[in-house]
Amino acid sequence: MTTILTAEHASHFAQLTLGHLGREYPNKLDHVLNGPEDAETPSALHPVFHGSFDWHSCVHGWWQVMRLLRLFPDMPEAAAIRARADTMLVPEKIAGEIAYLARPLSLGFERPYGWGWLLALHHELSLHERQDWAAALAPLAAIFAQRFEDHLPKLTYPIRHGIHSNSAFALVLAHEWAKGRRDGRAALIESRLRDWFGEDRAAQAWEPSGDEFLSPTLTEALAMSRVLPPAEFAAWFDAFLPRIAEGCPQTLLVPAFVSDRTDGKIAHLDGLNLSRAWCWRQIAARLPETHFIHDAGEEIAQRHLQAALPHLAGDYMGEHWLATFALLALAPAG
Repeated sequence: MTTILTAEHASHFAQLTLGHLGREYPNKLDHVLNGPEDAETPSALHPVFHGSFDWHSCVHGWWQVMRLLRLFPDMPEAAAIRARADTMLVPEKIAGEIAYLARPLSLGFERPYGWGWLLALHHELSLHERQDWAAALAPLAAIFAQRFEDHLPKLTYPIRHGIHSNSAFALVLAHEWAKGRRDGRAALIESRLRDWFGEDRAAQAWEPSGDEFLSPTLTEALAMSRVLPPAEFAAWFDAFLPRIAEGCPQTLLVPAFVSDRTDGKIAHLDGLNLSRAWCWRQIAARLPETHFIHDAGEEIAQRHLQAALPHLAGDYMGEHWLATFALLALAPAG
């Protein structure tokens, strides 16, 4: 049976995330001190995104609850989400986040994972009937969009491993934000992805590594599926994974085993299973109906979902972020 996003999922995910969006501690800062005056608390440094253990998890926690609010506007948690957004997603608090980015040693702050998620959040807010939340976030989104524009031309080689610095994942998020705009940024992203990955063939898929939450192989394929026309993508995919119909590489088809969910790094592997489910479902939807993966991709995705969905809560090392990846995995394919 195919697992789809339900109102029950939405309520569960929202409850989990509302429980940590404003939880300041424990907190893992991405923060460079230039002197003793820079030793501040998370909420002083980040007036909006100081919860959820780290900045990027707070950003994508906001993306998650705002998407759930849009998809399920009558959910029991809707009023609490709106009230929190009315308090936090306001110009004066966003100004504090902008001020942080203006610090001389903050140019590489959260590059590229947090950059991509901030643009994803802004894109999500732009889809809401109310536009004041998106308007408040727009100046911060503009800064990260400019940072992508400045950084991508000089990033000679993509970063491929399956953690926060992965280039393909960040650009999947950024491309979704950019493709409806007429400023050339979508074209830049498409060009860089083609340059980096267009000639990749016969991926060996030496994964998973011990603390990855993204599949380097599948995330690359997902990125290419977003920027290549369908027929061109199908040809690229068949050259990239030429033996997938034979079950090779097998590691892409088998969920990762998680030995210790109290270890923040090992707990990443639950996220790997969720992000693989997302990738397989999205890739399958972009391949022809006659392609092996068009049907098999859903079955593979369900296998990974069943391994991960029971483990979204129970320890804060996973609880502060996994529901976001569950929402991605349950999103409609296509």
